[in-house]
Amino acid sequence: MALRIVTDGAVDLPTEWYKEYDIQRIPINVHFGEEKTFIQDVELDQDGFYKLVNSKTLPHPKTSQPSPHQFVEFYKKIAQPGDTILSIHITSKLSGTYASSVSAAEELKGTYTVVPVDTLCGTMGTAFMCRAARQMERAGKSVDEIVKFIEGVRSKTHVVLTLETLEYARRSGRVGALSAALASVLNVKPIALLKDGLIDMVDRVRTRKAAIERVLDLAKETVGDAPVAVGVVHANDEASAQSLLDEAKKRFNVKESFLTDLSISLVINFGPGTVGLVLYPAE
Repeated sequence: MALRIVTDGAVDLPTEWYKEYDIQRIPINVHFGEEKTFIQDVELDQDGFYKLVNSKTLPHPKTSQPSPHQFVEFYKKIAQPGDTILSIHITSKLSGTYASSVSAAEELKGTYTVVPVDTLCGTMGTAFMCRAARQMERAGKSVDEIVKFIEGVRSKTHVVLTLETLEYARRSGRVGALSAALASVLNVKPIALLKDGLIDMVDRVRTRKAAIERVLDLAKETVGDAPVAVGVVHANDEASAQSLLDEAKKRFNVKESFLTDLSISLVINFGPGTVGLVLYPAE
């Protein structure tokens, strides 16, 4: 019986990890108004998404999590009866994806063993946990041991982002209207922290350069000199992401590093131009 590892469309895995660690990603639904809906990765890729957003011919995009039915169909497609499916998802405090997985697991009980896991994290933080799950499975660890490990490491995984604007976060309801209005009036760059499963706008600075510096400072305050795996994510701004990664390598005890695109789901919530630093405990 195989162990299938599933995550979701708000998780940013480096492209090579899908094959290397045999991880499946259930797509989210992307809505441009009531008439245009796309399934991420299947009907809409990163380039296509940015073209639609930049054209400004469609309403502001929104996302919806996969339904329990979509989960059931996805599980059936990627697994055989009797398999165990470890379904590792972004924080349940910001998305209903984990809840959909739990509902699907109940529906499939007896045919598949589905084990939903709430990482209280997202983006590359959850991706690191997915990779660890496969590495542990290959090392002979049980599903229970893997779940216990994820539950232990999630509080030690840190995500710090700088947004080009708060407009997308305001529209998505991820931040209060007042702070968004203030930020737009002051034309500043907001700094967001993913902590305990929630997004907190912790600071605002005036320039992109200062924003990158603040991201690094906040991360350093959090992890100090502890050994870390570093992930840098970006929403259509690879130059800023590379600059952030280069600086992170100088300031942190970096054991390995990765740079990857911010998923469509997260770009819709945080906006193009978002750049983030993910710090995950290294062995």
